[in-house]
Amino acid sequence: MRATVNGTGIGQPVRRKEDLRLLTGRGRYGDDIVLPDMAHAVFVRSPHAHARIVSIDKRAALASPAVLAALTGADYLADGLGPIPHNPGLSAPPDVQARTRGMAPIATTHFPLPTDKVRHVGEPVAIIVAENIAAAKDAAELLDIDYAPLPAVARAPDALKPEAPLLWEDAPGNLCIDIELGDEAATAAAFASAAHVVKLTTWAQRVTGVPMEPRTNVAAYDPAIGQYTLYTGSGRGVAKVRFDLAQILGVSPDQVRVICYDMGGNFGTRNLFYPEYALLAWAARRISRPVKWTCERTESFLSDWQARDLYAEAELALDEQGHFLAVRGSNLSNLGGHAIAFGPLQKGLGLMSSVYRIPVGYYRGRGAVTNTVSTTPYRSSGRPEAMFVVERLVDLAADKLGVDRAALRRRNLIPPAAQPYANPLGLTYDSGHYQEAMDKALALADWDGFSARRAQARRHGKMRGIGIANYIEITSGAPRERGEITVLPEGKVELVMGTMSSGQGHETSFAQLVSEWLGVPFDSIVYVAHDTARVAAGGGSHSGRSMKLATSIIGQATDQIIDKGRKIASFLLETGEIDLEFVQGRFRVAGTDREVGLFEVAQAAATRPDLPAELRGLLGAISDQTLPVASFPYGTQVCEVEVDPETGVVEIVGYAAVDDVGRAINPMILHGQTHGGIAQGVGQALLEESHYDRQTGQLLAASFMDYAMPRALTFPFMQTELSEVPAPTNRLGVRSGGEGGTTPALAAVINAIVDALSELGVRHIEMPATPERIWRAIHQSARVGRPAAQVQ
Repeated sequence: MRATVNGTGIGQPVRRKEDLRLLTGRGRYGDDIVLPDMAHAVFVRSPHAHARIVSIDKRAALASPAVLAALTGADYLADGLGPIPHNPGLSAPPDVQARTRGMAPIATTHFPLPTDKVRHVGEPVAIIVAENIAAAKDAAELLDIDYAPLPAVARAPDALKPEAPLLWEDAPGNLCIDIELGDEAATAAAFASAAHVVKLTTWAQRVTGVPMEPRTNVAAYDPAIGQYTLYTGSGRGVAKVRFDLAQILGVSPDQVRVICYDMGGNFGTRNLFYPEYALLAWAARRISRPVKWTCERTESFLSDWQARDLYAEAELALDEQGHFLAVRGSNLSNLGGHAIAFGPLQKGLGLMSSVYRIPVGYYRGRGAVTNTVSTTPYRSSGRPEAMFVVERLVDLAADKLGVDRAALRRRNLIPPAAQPYANPLGLTYDSGHYQEAMDKALALADWDGFSARRAQARRHGKMRGIGIANYIEITSGAPRERGEITVLPEGKVELVMGTMSSGQGHETSFAQLVSEWLGVPFDSIVYVAHDTARVAAGGGSHSGRSMKLATSIIGQATDQIIDKGRKIASFLLETGEIDLEFVQGRFRVAGTDREVGLFEVAQAAATRPDLPAELRGLLGAISDQTLPVASFPYGTQVCEVEVDPETGVVEIVGYAAVDDVGRAINPMILHGQTHGGIAQGVGQALLEESHYDRQTGQLLAASFMDYAMPRALTFPFMQTELSEVPAPTNRLGVRSGGEGGTTPALAAVINAIVDALSELGVRHIEMPATPERIWRAIHQSARVGRPAAQVQ
């Protein structure tokens, strides 16, 4: 039996227990780590996008007595260390299974320090270690590196041209992956018979996560026991970093300890292995002292993994009544200098039909390496780009047919009765009430009252528009998770998990599950994570996996504790197990007042020598499961904007969102996740771009002067609601709630802007929809007297 304790169980808006510590300055972040006799490191990074490394002269840098080491790629290879094991192959089920087109995916070899050539601006070529940071920086300036510059390519379409410079000998034509989904012939037949076809060619531009805390790492080596210790922040989890680092260093995982305290933001940017992890551990062993590196903001822009950067060509076929017949297209992903992640491409392709009933579809997906920072999964990996393309196509179709945008969507949504629904690209959605979510969002946004608000805005010289975007995403990620729960006699419950919190509130929401199922006080639960001395396994936090898997892992472990506790209580109360009920954390003989609490049972287990041997010891349980099962969050966003036609400035004046998360463990945290997700999506739609010069590959947005970010004043009060249609794939029906805010936001904002400008004949605006871009679209339409081009 389950019981909520003091309103802190499942479904309660419990305030985050970690916030008091963080808000009162008691958080512990990477830069707070100070070890005895610690040295400091600086990375020397390439100023060229593409160049051969001719030579590196270290003599002047090493002349300073404060310099402890100057290490290069040649030193790295001489010490016998290995490449980073990114292993970017295609994901197994439940992710969509694509067919390869004549070539297996190519994973380029990534050594932390290159010896042959550099492939993007900011790639590390050497590490300087000194007594202090100033000495390390001075020595870095003295390192004499002779480069032979090579032609560079920064855009994926350019990289696939025959005349493009080649980045890797083992990636002919710069193509690393070529896959397809769906039925090409059936899709072609549907398009041939269609009454209407709309097309879109667009680019979801490159962005980066920009976490508040730049990456900071400290490494130490204990020669007495041959153990490396790395203090870092990685959303993929300390267990994965430990395993990868051990593989690179050529040692057993038992010789590596990875610790992460608090993390100041992630969003996927920290999820994959970075060169600095291995280089700092190696340097610490070389000098027999701890080594610390703190990334500076411009360095972060130059070296943090980036994201999105998808070129898309898409078509939607419709019949005379506006029913969707088929979808097809091609997605081209810019992989950056090293092919380290194919997940965004694969995940996005599987959802290119979204929540709509489309009989057939066909998509091709390719990925090309370029002279830019590598791209990796970023909040809602691959799905925002996919939803952007689909929802723009639907708006273009509504415009072409002259029908209401909401009505066209409603006509084509997959009904609940059709679930589970096999989409035309190879995914089967488990459940969903898509129209119900859309109707709620339209009501929240007062869609029906928009015409009056538009008229009022026009009287004030503003152009007002409203946009809608539906979405669906798939939550999968690493399928293995491990949890360990121990009921301590002193009145505490210890929970050890292998996930990795970077602001999601695991310390609170996981404790709510334990409080609910064990009936113990919420404040008695101690969350232990982020240290491989305690965490044996786990997949970290990505792809909306943490809460979905936590419900199964914690649920199984609490069941085991209750079963064992019942045996002990049976012994203590001298009754049969069948006569005991478990309520509010106490075992009670049914129909009597004879009972014993869970902590009393734990005390007996730890101290009573007369208990059967199998019941003695700490009262605890371990759940270690591999659950390759997906769930499918979905929802709708409505954005309302005003555009100043004189300046092109956009003001968001209304925003509504409905997200179906399955079961909401903590609604307050989920609303916060939605708000943050919307902010990131709006940032890409209006402001953000990791802009590279197309000819030179130089990053032109390497500071906050050039990389624009949304601020609090960017947003109105956001109206968000949660829908709770349980997913059938896990214990509580959890879908996920951390990424849905971002997934439809790109489309909702751009659809609203295009609607505002539609009376001028503007049919599409590319992202980021800056004031200049909007102003040019307005004046282009006025100049030519016809609709603006779909792609600028």
